[in-house]
Amino acid sequence: MSTLQVDLHAQRASLAVQARFELRAGVITALIGRSGAGKTTVLHALAGLLAPSAGRIAWSDQVLFDAAARVNVPAHRRELGVVFQEGRLFPHLSVQGNLLYGARRSRRADGPQFDDVVQLLGIAPLLARRPHTLSGGERQRVAIGRALLSRPRALLMDEPLASLDPMRRHELLGYLAELPRRFGLPVLYVTHQMDEVLRLAERVVLMSDGRTVAQGDALEVLSDLSLQPLVGRYEAGSVLRGTLVEQLHEWQLSRVMVAGQAVHVPLIDAAPGAQVWLRVRARDVALARELVPSSASNQLHGTVLQVVERDAAYAAVELALSA
Repeated sequence: MSTLQVDLHAQRASLAVQARFELRAGVITALIGRSGAGKTTVLHALAGLLAPSAGRIAWSDQVLFDAAARVNVPAHRRELGVVFQEGRLFPHLSVQGNLLYGARRSRRADGPQFDDVVQLLGIAPLLARRPHTLSGGERQRVAIGRALLSRPRALLMDEPLASLDPMRRHELLGYLAELPRRFGLPVLYVTHQMDEVLRLAERVVLMSDGRTVAQGDALEVLSDLSLQPLVGRYEAGSVLRGTLVEQLHEWQLSRVMVAGQAVHVPLIDAAPGAQVWLRVRARDVALARELVPSSASNQLHGTVLQVVERDAAYAAVELALSA
């Protein structure tokens, strides 16, 4: 499968959107930014639901949009699977009918097959049911299955977990994480939830005020101190790469080694030796010059690299962990 190159300009109300990035095969790319940054506008432009004012969207062998050449392939011919927040299933069809609708509309012979999708998403027990009898998480799994069975060249997901409770979100994240490995699709995942980004995304595109301001490896982008104000103070923090070394089931904790230091976190569903990412919010960190007697289970040694003042009452501190 090839890479989808995106370079577009679009207008939505008073917001001028300019986005330039690529979607790679077998990679989940998270499109992130504050509310109103232009994320959904970009997804709609890719899907053909909104006509850009300028730019080009193309595979190596097919142009979907080119303003200069006056090419604008209709949404139903773009071979892109789209999943929205609400699921948007056909109420008069069973789950199986909804899934087969996606397959019937596909113009491609290759791609995800019915049995594979049903097995991956765990929806075999739901096939005879109607959408109104499903939970929110079940509806989203069916919506994802229908999109996959249209055999798309790429999958576009617009905050698909936003309407779910934490338990259902956690459950569905496990299914989504398997998509690149199982089907090799490029996936654009729109969200403002950092936990979803860390669980799913290999690459990140960050938008602010309608523009793409950063893109690249998820770990690098999310740990870039200069980009923290664009993510939002509440979500500001760092991503630490570590190794799971021990499961403390009695305490429902996992021990992870990070930069030669042990960190205890809520129990991780993985085997010892697994590489994991830990998201540490800045607002959850306290600084001290020496170890402090307290109930805090994690106290790490580090060196202050820089202090960046944001305003009169707030500063960002960059630290380097040391063993």
